[in-house]
Amino acid sequence: MNEYHAYMKECAAEAARLARGVRSDRLGDPTPCEGFDLRTLVNHWVLYTSHGLEHRALRKQLPEALTERDFTADPAWAQQYAAQLDRAVAAWADPAVWEGDIDLGFATTPATEIASLVTKEMAVHGWDVARATGQEFRVSADAGAFLLRVVEEHAEMYRQYDGFADPVPVDGDAPAFERALGASGRDPHWAPPA
Repeated sequence: MNEYHAYMKECAAEAARLARGVRSDRLGDPTPCEGFDLRTLVNHWVLYTSHGLEHRALRKQLPEALTERDFTADPAWAQQYAAQLDRAVAAWADPAVWEGDIDLGFATTPATEIASLVTKEMAVHGWDVARATGQEFRVSADAGAFLLRVVEEHAEMYRQYDGFADPVPVDGDAPAFERALGASGRDPHWAPPA
């Protein structure tokens, strides 16, 4: 739990940093996520990796008021996202939160698995946002290795629900996070159209 929480905290800090670099006049720009412009991607990212992460820790369902909100409509959304990420990470600081299962409404899943999957979402969508906005997503080698394990373990499940595209070949000696991106169907060298 301590190791997983450290990776969650690291990825949350990076997500908050990247959010501050998103310009409001670029929210219609394309992203590496097929069918998602930057506004759609950011709203998905904010909803599930901050509000969703806290609600999972508290064993609560996300209310409709959150699932339907355009977070980017508020000029202070990036600051609010950072504050919500802090609350979410703090909610997972209690060792008891990592015990047992979490009811997702359609299935129950071990809390450790939920925490790992949401941390993965925070990172890969953080990379998506970074690439779409000309920023660089930075993650430690240890966190990269953790993210690679999570992606590889769950990639086929995500592909069944169109959450991941087909894997993109990446050199075997590339950093672990680049290999995680490739395994998730992302091209680590993606760039916005000229």
